[in-house]
Amino acid sequence: MYSASRDELIQYDKQHLWHPFTQMKEWTEGDPLLIARGEGNYLVDVDGKRYLDGVSSLWANVHGHGRTEINEAIRLQLQDLAHSTLLGLSHPSAALLAHRLAELTPGDLQWAFYSESGSTAVEIAIKMAFQYWQNLGRKEKTRFMSLKEGYHGDTIGAVSVGGIDLFHQVYGPLLFNGIKAPCPYRYCQENDIPLEQGAERLAAEVDALITAYADETAAFILEPLVQGAGGILPFPPGLLKRIEELCRRHDVLLIADEVAVGFGRTGTMFACEQEAVAPDFLCLGKGITGGYLPLAATMTTQRIYDGFWGDYQDLKTFFHGHTYTGNPLACSAALASLGLFETDRTLANLPPKIARIETGLDRLAEGEHVGDVRQRGMMAGVELVRDRAGNLPYPLEARIGHKVCMTVRKHGVILRNLGDTIVLMPLLSLTIEELDRIFDVLENAIREVCG
Repeated sequence: MYSASRDELIQYDKQHLWHPFTQMKEWTEGDPLLIARGEGNYLVDVDGKRYLDGVSSLWANVHGHGRTEINEAIRLQLQDLAHSTLLGLSHPSAALLAHRLAELTPGDLQWAFYSESGSTAVEIAIKMAFQYWQNLGRKEKTRFMSLKEGYHGDTIGAVSVGGIDLFHQVYGPLLFNGIKAPCPYRYCQENDIPLEQGAERLAAEVDALITAYADETAAFILEPLVQGAGGILPFPPGLLKRIEELCRRHDVLLIADEVAVGFGRTGTMFACEQEAVAPDFLCLGKGITGGYLPLAATMTTQRIYDGFWGDYQDLKTFFHGHTYTGNPLACSAALASLGLFETDRTLANLPPKIARIETGLDRLAEGEHVGDVRQRGMMAGVELVRDRAGNLPYPLEARIGHKVCMTVRKHGVILRNLGDTIVLMPLLSLTIEELDRIFDVLENAIREVCG
């Protein structure tokens, strides 16, 4: 299939390919793992070695690799139309998917604006929220409130509402000035509050901020129920609903970023459903196509849509769009993926898997170098520490989390770390036996690396 040998591919990678979130000096000291194909819940390298995909190919794949139904939907669409712009035109798969998403999403989210990544879905929500208030003559509502340790993508607007210093601090001079509320999980830790009892205290903190800044705040953006890239940091139960109530009371729009947590990751199709929250914007990406093609959608309400309605000369138009907005191949893949949720009974099959992850985490939590374990549905994080008694972290240069993931890889499992937190984000199609294997391999790897 390839016109180059394995060694040539490695050479070309090291000479020309700049990898995301990667220190390239470190990268060039080893050989890259070249993935050639996907088969069900496994990835296969160019040498034929199989690896369980424990991170859903960056939290995106839902039903497994090589699903005939999604492949066939893409193939059939390709026979008719590979791409056509949505600027001044439309096409069937974009309209069908918009209708389907309006049916599935919580609340009154009737309108879909497509893009290609989670970052752009967030960027669109930010721009829409900002312009909505400008169109209504509320010129003072220009700021955005978000959570510390939040992550919403890597474009400038998304970084501005992000809250992870490791990723975002260097870009400070480029960013607009937002308002940061406490990270729910860390706030409970720092104040010795059991997570189950933290909603009221945190709601009071958020209430004070919104009360102080409501007149100038356009929207509050958050990842519902759990902060993903912050290290799989769950919310106290009830907090999401309390924040929605505060936003309604103070006339602040609510942006729910479900790029990482949507499409079954927390146990329901959308995380907002679990606390009956109806946001003004819902940002979707990653799993929207089952992880097969790049697509994102920013869902919004009739209220927001009406704020842009008018004659052309009123200049209320949302002047935003991408070349590949609503690509027909990606929309067809998304429709096929949504069909698999029904035929595979994906959500109905999750509870025993979620319970098995909890059992595996409980076992890992007994290890002397495991300082904390966290879970929300099919999302889990295992935080490694040098000294559990004193909760002392490993030094940054030790790269313990990275070393554990490299050790896991030797045994045919792919995981990724966020610093010294090992993230488990398995495909929703993984079996109980495959989940057990991931935990066995991870437990042994932690023991091997940490001693």
